[in-house]
Amino acid sequence: MIELRDVHKAFGPKKVLRGVNLEVDRGESMVIIGGSGTGKSVALKCVLGLVTPDSGQILLDGEDVTKARSSRERDAFLARFGMLFQGGALFDSMTVWENVAFRLLRGSLKRPKAEAREIAIEKLRRVGLSPDVADQFPAELSGGMQKRVGLARAIAAEPEIIFFDEPTTGLDPIMSGVINELIREIVVEMGATAMTITHDMTSVRDIADKVAMLHGGTIHWTGPVAEMDSADDPYLRQFITGAAEGPIEAVR
Repeated sequence: MIELRDVHKAFGPKKVLRGVNLEVDRGESMVIIGGSGTGKSVALKCVLGLVTPDSGQILLDGEDVTKARSSRERDAFLARFGMLFQGGALFDSMTVWENVAFRLLRGSLKRPKAEAREIAIEKLRRVGLSPDVADQFPAELSGGMQKRVGLARAIAAEPEIIFFDEPTTGLDPIMSGVINELIREIVVEMGATAMTITHDMTSVRDIADKVAMLHGGTIHWTGPVAEMDSADDPYLRQFITGAAEGPIEAVR
């Protein structure tokens, strides 16, 4: 469903992506791992069209996503995606239900306000939040609850593809486990294609069908999560074991 072919991207003299090749099948949960600053977020932004690659192709159902689009075509393209942002990215001035229904209150997906609120409350229930949370503001919620609100917003418009950017950052181990379980359940229920970027190996094992290791701007290893621990790639081995010694230089 998603294919990156020899994708390069640099910001000034800094080369971030140096020939990324990756395929994500329809309905698959792909997790991209790698250290901070290795280009994981840039790769996702390239797929979304928020960043334009310097060279290479990115295909969605065989169509090049980097080609120019009208605003209407762009809106229809983005409507296929949902996104759970690393920091939650909730709007402080909006209530919880308005955050969840953000895409349903504007643009091509616009619904009547009462219908949008009903959908938002249904999605809040799906992520384990009661309807009385709907009229609260994000600042009144714990970090774990905010993350659930972000997840509810990501699935509110029933997207085909969902991106998860460091979904468990800032959460304690128990809440991280809850979020991982919710992500896995929801992706399977919706039949969505998922791409997650994380350095949390517990999340990788909980939500991945396949794993890709990004380092130095290229994919060093990709394969089923069940084969990850037995893989002989030295970059992957060092990353999953957290070893100080290896081909990946630790920043001191």
